[in-house]
Amino acid sequence: MKKLLLIAAVVFPMIGNCEEKPRTYCRFVPERADDFAWENDKIAFRAYGPALEEKGEDSGFDAWLKRVDYPIVNKWYKENQEGKSYHKDHGEGYDPYKVGSSRGCGGLALWLDGKMVSSNVFKEWEVVRCWPGEMTFILRYEWAHGDDTYTEEKQISLKLGDRLFKSVSTFKKNGEIAKDLPIAIGLVRHHETDLVSKDISKGWMSIWEPMDDSELGTGVVIDAQKITDFLVLETGEKLGDHALIITKADSNGQVEYYAGYGWKKAGEITTSDAWNEYLNNFAKQITE
Repeated sequence: MKKLLLIAAVVFPMIGNCEEKPRTYCRFVPERADDFAWENDKIAFRAYGPALEEKGEDSGFDAWLKRVDYPIVNKWYKENQEGKSYHKDHGEGYDPYKVGSSRGCGGLALWLDGKMVSSNVFKEWEVVRCWPGEMTFILRYEWAHGDDTYTEEKQISLKLGDRLFKSVSTFKKNGEIAKDLPIAIGLVRHHETDLVSKDISKGWMSIWEPMDDSELGTGVVIDAQKITDFLVLETGEKLGDHALIITKADSNGQVEYYAGYGWKKAGEITTSDAWNEYLNNFAKQITE
């Protein structure tokens, strides 16, 4: 597959200053190594694109920690180009979350022979909608493993007010729908002391960890009936340890789940218990 970047028929407003109202937002960021970034009033993320294909990053998700309700994506990228790094908190939040080739916050991998097999960076992108109250976009991946070729079309949606984005991935193997394909949904565990929590009967897992002068909770929510296993993967390698929910693609080759974070410094989610309660309540909402 060629590294084709789809230009969506959407006019993107240049937003991001303090006078803007809270909204959802997403865009391709060619000026920063082909990132794709998205946000709402609570969370912000980015995925890595074609310019980083030969680098260490792949299909894991990077969390941008924000503590303001207005959009920051355009503002931070612009300021970073001007020498004001988004890796330092200047009052709105920052990006301290380390991803590399890990799953980051809610990235996927094939689960084959007890190991994660991840794709490289996305090859194509498409914006479906970018409205103030809701946004949806698609990232497309293709990679080889052994004698097989896999593709994933990942549709991500985010609503205003939510701390978790929705991801629906459709997998194919050698051009055919990959029914029952084993999939791992991951949260990278940066430190051995990070607190891993779960309630598989309710369909969620979380990690609570120190993050510079604050703390961060990451989490995944999925239909509990879709879970086939849960494990904490310990490799001893840098960014190699993960909490994993194992599931299978359905008859349409699809896996649906939610992922996101709560940052203590933002003031709303300040403890592991509060974060786990949020995930538990969110899980109830999607099953009702």
